[in-house]
Formats: sequence, structure tokens, C-alpha cells
Amino acid sequence: MREIIQIQAGQCGNQIGSKFWETLMGEHCLDNDGFFVGEEDIRREKLSVYFNEIRGSRYSPRCVNVDLEPGILELVQGSAIGSVFRPDSFITGQSGAGNNWAKGYYTEGAELIEQIMDGVRHEAERCDSLQGFQLTHSLGGGTGSGLGSLILSKIREDYPDRMICTYSIVPSPKVSDTVVEPYNATLTLHQLIENSDEIFCIDNEALYDICHRTLKIQSPNYGDLNHLVSAVMSGVTTCLRFPGQLNADLRKLAVNMVPFPRLHFFMVGFAPLTARDSKPFRNLTVHDLSTQMFEARNMMTACNPKHGRYLTVATIFRGRVSTKEVDQCLLNYQQKNSQLFVEWIPNNAKTAICDVPPRGLPMSSTFIGNSTCIQELFRRVMEQFSSMFRRKAFMHWYTAEGMDELEFSEAESNLIDLISEYQQYQVAKAAVSPTRDYKTVQSNISSLNSPTSATRSTTGAKSPQTTVLPTVASKLDPVATKEGPIPTPAPQPENK
Repeated sequence: MREIIQIQAGQCGNQIGSKFWETLMGEHCLDNDGFFVGEEDIRREKLSVYFNEIRGSRYSPRCVNVDLEPGILELVQGSAIGSVFRPDSFITGQSGAGNNWAKGYYTEGAELIEQIMDGVRHEAERCDSLQGFQLTHSLGGGTGSGLGSLILSKIREDYPDRMICTYSIVPSPKVSDTVVEPYNATLTLHQLIENSDEIFCIDNEALYDICHRTLKIQSPNYGDLNHLVSAVMSGVTTCLRFPGQLNADLRKLAVNMVPFPRLHFFMVGFAPLTARDSKPFRNLTVHDLSTQMFEARNMMTACNPKHGRYLTVATIFRGRVSTKEVDQCLLNYQQKNSQLFVEWIPNNAKTAICDVPPRGLPMSSTFIGNSTCIQELFRRVMEQFSSMFRRKAFMHWYTAEGMDELEFSEAESNLIDLISEYQQYQVAKAAVSPTRDYKTVQSNISSLNSPTSATRSTTGAKSPQTTVLPTVASKLDPVATKEGPIPTPAPQPENK
């Protein structure tokens, strides 16, 4: 079985992770002690992807719970599902990170990293065929950002061929807990670009907007936000947990969703959106779900999809739905909104259907989009980062932990390059029209099949030129990226 190990870092990561396990246990018919109490084989068939069978139909989550202070982990252990976790899966420090990325990455986190990696290795040894890791964390705090980045780099070093997926809570100026969030977020994004394969971006601002405007919750708390996040995580992982699905493992999902190596930041959405204690008041149709999930108000990221273009899209429908109806609704949406999809990636929208509905709903849909509009999120973080970094505000807290200003400059440069790359592919057009391209291909094939083709190739005939999209210069080549191409040096005379 293709197992996945979850790592929960920091207060936010552990609270989201705990709610995620609660949702999974409900969907797979596990009670609060981890015993299987269901009757349907489909709920048990791929249970070992996220759960390890201890003995006699009792299961324990494949996870490592990490924090630099003990408070949150004690709450998780004392919760209703606390007994399902193994005691050795909790790894905690005592001092905390103090919302400082450098403490999580260089000092406090570095003291704990060997113990954490031992826990990860123990979990990996319990797997038959480990497919990858998923990390839940926030980018704004100290532990989730700093220690989370350190864990990612160590996992990439120890397990270079395994997939790494993260559910990252991105800070927002409208919903801000700490003034140094832009520093922490930029330094973490710098690491995520290099060390993660799939990043599902979730924005606190978008979550609060959904609670206020859509769910009509006057004073939303973290429980309401975590409910939304767990619904999305449950939807995204549906294909991994139930048999016979498209995108049935992390690598297949990445192949369908990531057209360029650095552009692996995804927007996620969910429909229908419901409050924790509410009940569905009307029957939804497939058309309603497919319309809602593309709307900006259903996105968990505070970016408007109409300000960018979709490179790739994946949708997961759950419940008793017609495959034909789903495909038709998706095709109709693409045809009506063709300007929102790049034309140079054909068939860039994929659909998966699972017969098992989520708890409390007859059907649902989950949306995953790789859209160029996500650069809005990075621009917001970048503007706040630059305004503080220009004056060196709060820098002493980071340099006191052993950081250098050069690391800030490198992170800023990497994020600027990422924004430029998204912008480039947003405005890119197809090289030639589809009709002309088809004729060119047909003429090339016929010329290759003709008896004179071998003669032409030996006489040095030139092959037809093909127009291709421009590529972004590597971030390691700043001159080529920002100041135009580097001039080619003049040939040196040979020594005689």
C-alpha cells in the first residue's frame, strides 16, 4: 500500500492536523480509540494509507506531532481522539519559538531536529511502500515556518525520491497575529519553492471572509476555520484514501498539476460550504457544485481567479453523481470562460469521482487550481516584507539567532523571480493556431513517410522552425533574469 506520513508543526499545524484526523476517522468508520466499527469494505480497503494497524482492527495515525512548547500537544493528547495517537509521536520543546523564524530553523528547532527525524524514520519503517509526506503548518509563526522549513529540508535530504506535499496557512494583513509575519512567510516560501513538490495555499483572510459572508458566522473562531480546512484536506485526499480514482497518489497528482518545476502552488476550493453545526437545506445538483467551486468566494485563498489564468485544474466530486454530467458541466464552464484557461496546455482540467460522500452531505466537490493569479498572494507578502526590510526593522531578532542579512536578500530575490515567472506564463500565448499547427504536423509526417525524405536529410535540408514559449532564466543567473541576456564573450585566438 502507498502510505503517507503526516507531520504537524506548530500550534496551527497541530490544530489543523487534529481536525483532519477527526474527519478521516469519521469517514473511515474508526471510533475514538481507533477501532474499525464499519461494515463497508470500501472504507477499510485503503485505510493503511494514513493509518497503521496496531493489533486486531485497531489503527493509529501515521503522524509526527511537533511543537517547541508543550501547551498545544497536551491539548491534542487530552482531546476526544487523543488516545488514538501513539505517545512517542509527540515531540515537544519547552522554550517556544517566539514567532521568530530563526529560532525555529537555527537554534531551538535545531536542538530538536534529530529527535524529530528519528520519529519520522520510525514511521517510515512501519510502511511497506512509502509514497511521501504531508506537512501542515502556518507561514506566519515561528515553529510552523522555521522548524517546518528545517524538517522539509531534512526530509528532502534523507528521502530525495519521496513526494513532499504541504498544507500551508498563509498570513494576511487583514488577519494578522504578529508584525513579523512577512519576514517569516518570505523566508518559508523561499524554502518551499526548493523543497516541496505540492503546496496547497490556504489564506486566513479567505477563511474569515467565507465565515462572515457565506456562512453568516458573526464571530468565527479557530474551530470554524479548522472545520473549513479539514473539509478541503478531506476532499483533496479522497483520491488517495478510496480505491479506483484518478490522481490516486501524490506523484500522479503532481504530474497532472505542475507544468513547470517552480510553479507548484495551488489554490483550493470547496462546495457546498456549510457551517459546523448546520444541516443542508436543499438538494444540490452537479451543475450547482461545478459553478460554486470555481467562484472566488469559495476559494480558500484570497485571490480572484479572474485576475489570472489556470494552467491546470483538478476537481474531485463525491457522492452519487453522474460521470457524464460532471464532464459536461466542466466542459461547459471551460467553453464559457475560455479566457481563464491557457490555450497552450490542452485538456488541462481533470476530474475524479468518488462514490463515498463526506459526512453530513449527499455530495460535494473539491477544487484544486494552479492559477497565475496566486501571484497576488505573493505580491502582498512581498510588499510588506520589502517595506520593513528596507528599514531593517525587527532585523536584530533574527541576526541575534545567527542569521545573516544575505539570507533575507536571497529569499526576496527568489520570491520576486517566482512572481515574474507566474506573470510570464499568464501573458504567454500559443505559438501557432491549432489549425495551422495540425497542418504543419501532417505535412511533416507525410514528408517523413515519403521515399525522398532520406535523400533530403542527407543533403542537409533544414528542418522547419518551430516557435516555442520563452523560458524563464534560472534564478541562479540574475543578470539574465533582470538585465537581459549576458553577452557572449569574443572567441580567443588559439595559441600556436
